[in-house]
Amino acid sequence: MTECLAIELASLTKRYGSITAVNALDLDVPADQILAFLGPNGAGKSTTTEMVLGLVQPDGGSARVFGRSPAQAVRCGDVGAMLQNGALLADTSVRGLLRLMHGLHAHPLPLGEVIERADLADILGSNAGKLSGGQAQRVRFALAIMGDPRLLILDEPTVGMDVDSRRRFWASMEDLAQGGRTIVFATHYLDEADEFADRIVVMAAGRLVADGSGSQIKSVVGGRQIRFAGPHHRWEELPGVIRVSQDAGTWTLTSSDSDATLRDLLGIDGVRDVEVTAPRLEDAFLELVA
Repeated sequence: MTECLAIELASLTKRYGSITAVNALDLDVPADQILAFLGPNGAGKSTTTEMVLGLVQPDGGSARVFGRSPAQAVRCGDVGAMLQNGALLADTSVRGLLRLMHGLHAHPLPLGEVIERADLADILGSNAGKLSGGQAQRVRFALAIMGDPRLLILDEPTVGMDVDSRRRFWASMEDLAQGGRTIVFATHYLDEADEFADRIVVMAAGRLVADGSGSQIKSVVGGRQIRFAGPHHRWEELPGVIRVSQDAGTWTLTSSDSDATLRDLLGIDGVRDVEVTAPRLEDAFLELVA
């Protein structure tokens, strides 16, 4: 047990009948870290999150949160969670819901600060049961941070939000993180993970398959990406090409020597709209979970 760790998972395992949802997972999350949790549907992310929150008991191994059991950490207010499908009270205004929940915490953030951070001023009078998807997510975020937790666990926090709401959400999140909180979030928006996370963990089939910074995760692809429109050709025979893919008329070559690849590529008739980029997190993700 280490004092500076927000989360310690040791051989954490959960089975549902013949299905092993989480398979002997070892993971340490230091305090003050922003960690993105990635994986395809069924990878075990949600089950892991539920065990960290004490909502599900493991079949093997252990989970500790700030050196305590998950249930103890939640009871003492160290953990706040924003779950994607958490129901909100119907026939209650957003203002009334916030006031009700605010009174249940021992040391909550000031209600005005919660409203500002979650950007709720424009919907305080709205019925909490009739909000749009993005509005409901903002209310769930407010409820997650209300108790001033040291650890925030967020499941798909920006689902349903428009681009501007997503931008404001992450600005608020970065500000919260600077106050010393640990943030763990699961997302299918890989650009958010790449931009905002200090560390990215990728799960597949219940196991951890990658762990590192965005740059480290992307390095599994190797080389640079060359995208272009053009005719069918034996692109894999060009110098430096290590991978070829096609999508809707656009070719993507992954090359270990982009200069050599480009020299030959640009001499082929019909090649146009050439773009050279560094590997994307999406490319690495797809390769890791394939």
